[in-house]
Amino acid sequence: MYKRLTPVLIVDAIEPVLPLWEALGFQRTAEVPHEGSLGFVILTAEPIEVMYQTRASAGADIPVAASAGTSCLHVEVSSLDEIEPRLPADIEVLERRRKTFYGSTETIVRDKAGNVINFAQM
Repeated sequence: MYKRLTPVLIVDAIEPVLPLWEALGFQRTAEVPHEGSLGFVILTAEPIEVMYQTRASAGADIPVAASAGTSCLHVEVSSLDEIEPRLPADIEVLERRRKTFYGSTETIVRDKAGNVINFAQM
């Protein structure tokens, strides 16, 4: 059912964090521009992956997620049909079954501590 869990760190700007990760051997495997700079990036050093998204990009992509604080979780799953029935009845669902430009179908929730958790079926 679960395939992978990746932290998505929400920042004001991505460019300042890149030298650290690149010095550690991480490669940029995906980049999405936003308002003249990077809005989103995936950095990978197999098998480890970390994602960064700017607060402005997150706000444009998922407005309710922009107020999540400084991180959220991206959980890749084999089937949303297995995950959604397991969600507690009182969980706050921010987005249900949204389609992304990168081919994912996602259900996004907020846990009771305010963290955003994105379940993605690729």
